[in-house]
Amino acid sequence: MIPPRFATLLFCLLPIVALAQETTPPEVHYPKLPTYAAAADGFAPPGWRVELTAVGDLNGDGIADLALVLREQRAANVLKNTGVGPSGFDTNPRILAVALGRRGSGYDLAVEDHVLIPRDTEPNIDDYLDGGGIAIKRGTLQVTLHLFANAGGWTAGNMTYTFRFQHRRLALIGYDSEMVQRNTGEITGTSVNYLTGKMKLSTGTIDKDQDKVKWKTLPPRPLLTIDQIGDGIDFDPTVK
Repeated sequence: MIPPRFATLLFCLLPIVALAQETTPPEVHYPKLPTYAAAADGFAPPGWRVELTAVGDLNGDGIADLALVLREQRAANVLKNTGVGPSGFDTNPRILAVALGRRGSGYDLAVEDHVLIPRDTEPNIDDYLDGGGIAIKRGTLQVTLHLFANAGGWTAGNMTYTFRFQHRRLALIGYDSEMVQRNTGEITGTSVNYLTGKMKLSTGTIDKDQDKVKWKTLPPRPLLTIDQIGDGIDFDPTVK
């Protein structure tokens, strides 16, 4: 089981608590993205930029589609930080989007989500996309998030969400994570195939090659869509 972020990161040091209070990010107003663009940059509203792109066929029509991560560029969201973490703490939010390629040219917006990739709000935690990112592989979209606390917690690792585009939505068909407790060396892995209903849970330590593995069968249920997952760091695949 992968505990929620606020259960695993053990924020118990008083200086860090005070720091979080001093660096409260401004409120965000997410814009609606254009419904059509000739190229990736055309989906960025004023004050936003395309941060990451992935190209590949997501709907099986033989035409290349786009997956995008857009990030706001508002100076007021870069906060002064005198404690743990970067001195200029960037809290600018992100939007994950998918646009389907038209036959001929251009792209039609199909999905936009600003929850799966969390906003950076805690300066002692690395950017969630450092060591992560997006990719289109074998007709699926993969979104990888990274978790590492410079102070206040020992849990570190990556988690990858695999989505299939169907019925104009992104449906979760796979989840994989490997997390390590840096103070004990304990490693926990979770791999879920939502199409077969099988979950693999592994435990081990960094000083041993062989892990203990358990398998679980999930009860039948509809595939979750990206809007039902919520915050990708807080998501618990053993519950949903």
